[in-house]
Amino acid sequence: MPEILRMFGIRFFFYSREHEPIHVHVKNADGKAKFDILPEGVVLVKNEGMKPKDIKAAEMVLEENKELAIEKWKEYFGGNTENDNN
Repeated sequence: MPEILRMFGIRFFFYSREHEPIHVHVKNADGKAKFDILPEGVVLVKNEGMKPKDIKAAEMVLEENKELAIEKWKEYFGGNTENDNN
């Protein structure tokens, strides 16, 4: 499973057999969550046990690293995606 980054004790990654829309899974000691990376922003899809402060931190990190997440997704899966703004 390709890892995008680790920050604040949170691991940001996606699985090797994913589907669109572009999304990122996050995991820490308390639980895990999933965020969609959409042209209009980062959207929480699912939270399984992560504390609200950790969800907020993960969301902020993803907002600041949105382009990195998209770049890593395209690098791994190749080609254009429905999220392309170009």
